[in-house]
Amino acid sequence: MNQQIIAIFALISPLVFIATAIVSWFQPGIRPFLVKKLATTSSIISILIAALSGFFVIKYDLIETSLIGFQQIGFSLRLDALSTIMFLMIALIGFIVIRFSMNYLDGDARQGAFIGRLTATIASVQLLVLSGNLGILFISWVLTSICLHRLLVFYHERPGAVIAARKKFIVARLGDLSLLAASILLYVQYGTGNLEIIFQTLKTNPFPNLPIEGAAVLLAAAALLKSAQFPTHGWLVEVMETPTPVSALLHAGLLNAGPFLIIRMAFVMDASTYAPLILIAIGGFTALFASLVFLTQPSIKTALGYSSVAHMGFSLLTCGLGVYPAALLHLVSHSFYKAHAFLSSGSVIEVLRASKVKASKRLGSPIRIALGILLGMGIYTAFAWIWGIDPESELSLLAIGAVIVLGLSRLFTSAIDSDGGMKLIFRATALSILVTTAFFLLEAGSSFLLTSQIPDLINPNLMEIILMGIILLLFAGVIFLQIIAPRISSQPKFLALSIHVRNGFYVNVAFDRLVRALYSNLKKPKLITAHTQNRSLPKERIETSIPEVIREF
Repeated sequence: MNQQIIAIFALISPLVFIATAIVSWFQPGIRPFLVKKLATTSSIISILIAALSGFFVIKYDLIETSLIGFQQIGFSLRLDALSTIMFLMIALIGFIVIRFSMNYLDGDARQGAFIGRLTATIASVQLLVLSGNLGILFISWVLTSICLHRLLVFYHERPGAVIAARKKFIVARLGDLSLLAASILLYVQYGTGNLEIIFQTLKTNPFPNLPIEGAAVLLAAAALLKSAQFPTHGWLVEVMETPTPVSALLHAGLLNAGPFLIIRMAFVMDASTYAPLILIAIGGFTALFASLVFLTQPSIKTALGYSSVAHMGFSLLTCGLGVYPAALLHLVSHSFYKAHAFLSSGSVIEVLRASKVKASKRLGSPIRIALGILLGMGIYTAFAWIWGIDPESELSLLAIGAVIVLGLSRLFTSAIDSDGGMKLIFRATALSILVTTAFFLLEAGSSFLLTSQIPDLINPNLMEIILMGIILLLFAGVIFLQIIAPRISSQPKFLALSIHVRNGFYVNVAFDRLVRALYSNLKKPKLITAHTQNRSLPKERIETSIPEVIREF
């Protein structure tokens, strides 16, 4: 079969979603029968096309369409291992979210419009992962933000949703400008927007120069802004007033655009000196910060929001170290986990009430705690040695795996330092071995699939090693605090600190003030004009206009 036809065939998937969005213009109201049928059909077609695309990628490795554009910039599609994995993941999550939305918004006065916006968003994300040229890559990147914004303000009468959407809008535009500038630098440098030509040129000449360095740094900035990294993360934990399907699609799909961009542009990042350092520093700090705040949240959805921020930070940290297969593995697993977590968040209370499992009591023994930490380190070290990990050539992979060591230590100390007995210890040991095996096995599988789409793993430089060492020490400190928490949780200083942590150390407050001040300044000329033109307003209107303006901002 002609490869051009195969690649164009993949375009049917976003097109049927776009068709559903168009039909929703004519059925925007309650119980839109045709829109619901089209959305379900589109999601099924999308899964079939994604699966078939995967079959052809296994056969041909790389499939591209001819360019439709001008001066080597424009529209072309690219099917390879990375795009197909993402394509299939989006298709599956899209099907789940659409099916959930059918019941979740049944009876809503604007159900048709919501489904239309949802399908348009899915189509834009699919175009992003299938992009084969800088032109369509940038356009689909912007479209994902615009479609998401329309979903975030679906209930535009809710002040919280409007403020969060405005914060997201500002951050998204900064990310768009970063990607645009990076695309221009790459186009000027190589004279083409074709991704494959750029990648092949970088393979033969990977040495950095000023345009490539600048493009890589701008790509890193675009990814960080897209994935709600510190300090612009606040909007993500404030969009919970949108319908639950939006939260599921956002956290399971749209946030992944940042790590996906870095993995897609891996050859550009590999030729840079400073961009990986930025990803390691900001991604690592965000992962640490958000995971710490996550532990103190009383609200389920807010906790899930901080969890997503932390996961995106860890994915970008992994990309910064050049372990792209592990980053993709983490991205895909996080997507399905977070989609399930949000769609089932409403039933958490019932599940907990029905649960008959009794939590074990912690003993607080220093000897047992030390033994748990040693067991976690021992299992990971032994498995890495058996698997044949070479510390000299795979130091970055070992560093990422060290996070697993911290998790295993937390698991073992919870089991050993409790009154659960030997049964609980055996279960912890079995789970630890299973987690470690799954990590190395799935990472090896991901590496095999992406062999031709990413650069070879190289050892980090001295600065990257120092940054990673600092981040691991900070993570170890947080894990240690969690381990000894039962002994210090009642102390006044610990309680006081937990309040500040719960509020995210008030970083988001400063962002709120900035956004409110910006939109207030934009609105001031209208208020002044109305006053200077001596427009007579009723007393009641003057009294109600102030809270309305405040509520809008």
